[in-house]
Amino acid sequence: MKITYYGHASLGIEVNDIHILVDPFISGNKKAAHIDINQIKADYILVTHAHQDHTLDVETIAQHTGAMIIANFEVAHHYGDKGIDFHPMNHGGSWDFEFGKVKYVNAIHTSSFPDGSYGGQPGGFVIEGEHKNIYIAGDTALTMDMKLIPIYLKLDLAILPIGDNFTMGVDDAIIASDFVECDKILGYHFDTFGYIEIDHEEAKRKFFNKGKDLMLLSIGESIEL
Repeated sequence: MKITYYGHASLGIEVNDIHILVDPFISGNKKAAHIDINQIKADYILVTHAHQDHTLDVETIAQHTGAMIIANFEVAHHYGDKGIDFHPMNHGGSWDFEFGKVKYVNAIHTSSFPDGSYGGQPGGFVIEGEHKNIYIAGDTALTMDMKLIPIYLKLDLAILPIGDNFTMGVDDAIIASDFVECDKILGYHFDTFGYIEIDHEEAKRKFFNKGKDLMLLSIGESIEL
């Protein structure tokens, strides 16, 4: 499994030549100006909620790649009404896709489209791959529901927001990593704009002091699991 960071909360995941894109907000992110969305491959697009900083490039990329949208019922049907292929989910539900089993899990946040229309309830995704299991938290506060995840499976990586203000900050993300029983963390949803700028070295130090590994990737950088 290869994971590429496209800035903010946008990720590319490759599993056995299948390309999964998560929450593509790229063209509107000045820090990701070097990323050409027309070159991004996507067979599936996972959308955690409807906010513009997670959906800005969904329609454009889906139309030129033919990707299927995987999201909550309201978000999925929003794109389905535009003629885009979709698979609706809701909290607690799971489905076996060709790249692995996906479970839609709880997140505490808000969710509306830029025009104010209802975007359903926000969520995160647990992906159970053939060899690696990951948790994509989406935008969320720290929640006790995270303790349910290790009941289902053992995680190899937890992808957690750490920018604070709109989501968990670093300190709560450390607690979240305890709740999900995963000490390997990829941080996201940070630095894009002033409200969520963080001190990278301090964040890494705090995780290290708790015996955990926090990875903060540069935009366009990838890791292999």
